[in-house]
Amino acid sequence: MVLIWSSIAWVFASAAVATLPVRHQYFPALLLLAAPVLIIMAGMEFGWIYAVLACVAFISMFRNPLRYIAAKLRGENPEIPE
Repeated sequence: MVLIWSSIAWVFASAAVATLPVRHQYFPALLLLAAPVLIIMAGMEFGWIYAVLACVAFISMFRNPLRYIAAKLRGENPEIPE
């Protein structure tokens, strides 16, 4: 039951981040760190197919911050919109 409520809270927090201006959406570090934990927990409790679906949804929702992090890790200096 804790997993379900935590996942619901994560979805609402992610929706709140989505309402921020684009330049503020690049640093949702707490949400990015909490998602893999929730995905792993969902996979352990409900099965691997649900973990895969959650992972696809996570990547879809956070594609811009993930691109930013990947560019930083490659040593590039990505531009943040105004």
